[in-house]
Amino acid sequence: MNPLYILLAIPFFFLLMGIEALVGYMRKEKWYRFNDAVTNLNIGIGQQAVSLVFKAVIAGLFIYIHTNWAIFKIAPSVWSFIVCLVLFDFLYYWAHRWGHEINFFWAAHVVHHSSEEYNLSVALRQSWFHNLIAFFIFLPLPILGFDPVIFFAVAALDTIYQFWIHTRAIDKLPRWIEYIFNTPSHHRVHHGINPKYIDKNHAGVFIIWDRMFGTFQLEEEAPTYGITTQLKSWNPAWANFHYYAEMWATAKRMSSWKDRFRIIFARPGWLPEELGGYQEVPEVSKDYKPFDTPAHKGFNWYVGIQFLLIAAGLVAFMYHFDNISTAYQFLFLGLILTSGVICGAIFENKRWVIVAEYVRLALVVISLNVFYYSWYIDWFSIMLIGSIAAFLLFVPWFTINWRKWMVTMQTT
Repeated sequence: MNPLYILLAIPFFFLLMGIEALVGYMRKEKWYRFNDAVTNLNIGIGQQAVSLVFKAVIAGLFIYIHTNWAIFKIAPSVWSFIVCLVLFDFLYYWAHRWGHEINFFWAAHVVHHSSEEYNLSVALRQSWFHNLIAFFIFLPLPILGFDPVIFFAVAALDTIYQFWIHTRAIDKLPRWIEYIFNTPSHHRVHHGINPKYIDKNHAGVFIIWDRMFGTFQLEEEAPTYGITTQLKSWNPAWANFHYYAEMWATAKRMSSWKDRFRIIFARPGWLPEELGGYQEVPEVSKDYKPFDTPAHKGFNWYVGIQFLLIAAGLVAFMYHFDNISTAYQFLFLGLILTSGVICGAIFENKRWVIVAEYVRLALVVISLNVFYYSWYIDWFSIMLIGSIAAFLLFVPWFTINWRKWMVTMQTT
């Protein structure tokens, strides 16, 4: 599962997001909020970084199964690619549908839906570990004999296809396209929390699966986006784990071990009678407002620069991942995830972030210089000078903005 296609796609992702934001501005519609978009992208960065750790295991398993257990040996060709794509998308439909209908899978998938906006950045807001717990659904393909090269190419295409459908810039397309393929209109329905839209349109590429299995819903009124219980956080880690925490808290309130086990595989909203029974999806309140926090302009600029550095760090991490030691792999993974969490804490005005950010900046400088001294000594001097200069810039910049923010908070 070579991440090269993601590296090549990243510039186009950002270009298309910029075009989308410009189109929204020209239409006088606000499709992006800075804190939401950065959180979406930091979650996506975390997903790519975490996936690198597991990619060898998952890829190795698919190759092993194809080599030893395949019923047939299907040679790579245009036709095998097309057939594999159709079958992959069929399995994706069920993986996605179960991700909405089974608590254990929904707890992993919910992060993708917890943004209350709908734009291309939401496409990158993906679970850090959903692929790890759902990969078994796709095992029939290597067992049937599809070559791993074809399988991984199809998986990449199916993933990239779904990027462009996360937009409000495109209305409905010609009827024949809307009938066969998943489109922005169909997928907007999927992200809606209006009762008629819940658990509809699970398709990846072909909407025909939803038409066949009774989960299709046409877009009518504009959806309200998000999840039925607002996340109310910009923390990427909490976005990935909050539903599991909620399941745990709910299970502790149950008196029956049978119910505690059942909640793992029950449909979201299920509760035993002692806790009130199944919870129906409520109508969206007229007073509904997306979660937001007061924006401080100086902090927004600071977080924006940090995000660009995190994104650059991800690209370097993906490029060098296979050539560095396991210790450094986990070290840099931890720094990437922690950096995203601290960006969220800044957005939420958490008081502990004043210490956490100083510690993070120091750890980044120390880690990079030790790494370069050990692995890339020819570049060590450049890294040493550049990282120290950045540290001396960011510490006072962050401190000044923090003090201004505290003054603002005390006077309001």
